[in-house]
Amino acid sequence: MNERIRAREVRVIGDEGEQIGIMPPFEALKMAREKNLDLVEISPTAQPPVCRIMDYGKFLYQNEKREREAKKKQKTITVKEVKFRINVDDHDYETKKNHVLRFLDEGDKVKATIFFRGREMTRQSLGRGILERLIKDVEHKGVVEFRPRQEGNTLHLILAPKKDAGAKEKPAAKPAPKPTPPPPGGAQTA
Repeated sequence: MNERIRAREVRVIGDEGEQIGIMPPFEALKMAREKNLDLVEISPTAQPPVCRIMDYGKFLYQNEKREREAKKKQKTITVKEVKFRINVDDHDYETKKNHVLRFLDEGDKVKATIFFRGREMTRQSLGRGILERLIKDVEHKGVVEFRPRQEGNTLHLILAPKKDAGAKEKPAAKPAPKPTPPPPGGAQTA
């Protein structure tokens, strides 16, 4: 911007967006200084390079503001972890399954982990059975992103929410109330 522009000639666009023409950068800079604005190179690869007369500080502020607005609208996906054991009781399994369903409803991914200790490593089929049961129980709310996979002494899988599960359904429009019949006896209210 300003004195840093090294091209011999530049195409200049005014502060209102109008084409001014092709001129040396020092003349364009003089025009920008008369309006108390900056000369900013917006397309350095064009022949000749394109420069615009603008308030550079205001331009940076507008860009930063736009980026902040875009960041607000972003949904960050977090991975929640639910740990199981191979000798999990039915009630404990149901409780943890409900946690998984709640996390999927909130739009988060879920990592279900089974940790094997000691001799439990010989019973890996029980762990896989628990994870397969979990997949079957939550298939209406989530999809499997990673099938059950063994890494060392842990077995884990990752579930992601279904695309339509995260969107809240809009309630159906309420039907118009039915008109009430007049009371028996023929009495009319005014």
